[in-house]
Amino acid sequence: MIKFIDVLCLMKNDGTVTPLTIFWEDGRKFEIDKIIDKRKCASTKGGGKGTRYTCLILSKEKHLFFDHDLWWIEID
Repeated sequence: MIKFIDVLCLMKNDGTVTPLTIFWEDGRKFEIDKIIDKRKCASTKGGGKGTRYTCLILSKEKHLFFDHDLWWIEID
C-alpha cells in the first residue's frame, strides 16, 4: 500500500533533490535520518514508478518515491 504525503526537501541549483522531512495528514512530521539509496524504480506495493529514495526514518528502512510533482511512501 502507498500513502501520498507532503515532503520538505532541499532542491539544489544543479537539479538534485534531497528529501529532509515527511509530513502525515494528521500533522505528525518525521525527519529523514539518512538516505541509503536513490534510483529510478517502480513501487512494488503501489505500482507507480519514479525516483525511489531508500531512507532511514526512526531507524526503520522506508521507500519514499517522487514522480510528477507527487511524493508517496510505501507503508506496511
